[in-house]
Amino acid sequence: MKNQQSGFTLIELVMVIVILGILAAFALPKFADLSGDAERATAMGGLAAVKSAAGISHAAYLAGGSADPTIEGTTYIMVFGYPSSEDIDELAGLDSAYSVADTSAILATVTIGGCTFTYTEAADASTPPVYGAVVCT
Repeated sequence: MKNQQSGFTLIELVMVIVILGILAAFALPKFADLSGDAERATAMGGLAAVKSAAGISHAAYLAGGSADPTIEGTTYIMVFGYPSSEDIDELAGLDSAYSVADTSAILATVTIGGCTFTYTEAADASTPPVYGAVVCT
């Protein structure tokens, strides 16, 4: 009688390993550089929070009759009806992951990781603040 064994041959196992290696070589670069994308997305989220905070505080300013508004128990200084560069990070709720520097009297630079954007106060009553684009290094 013939005794039959079942299983894989050595050549079949080597081919499977080679195919898995090829697939890994193509998939690894796609997952390896996601940190840069995550930093950019976080910075863009911070920029959106700053824009929303400026819009909400401007609405509170207009509703309050052109006085510095009190939002959630804190009075914020407004410049031509929009938040000052010193207050925008607190209004936007940017946490300690964001580094906010008042670069000048009217400009705030927000940095997270290798990405930055700027907030420039309103220049006059008819001009809203200027938001710089997110730039990543």
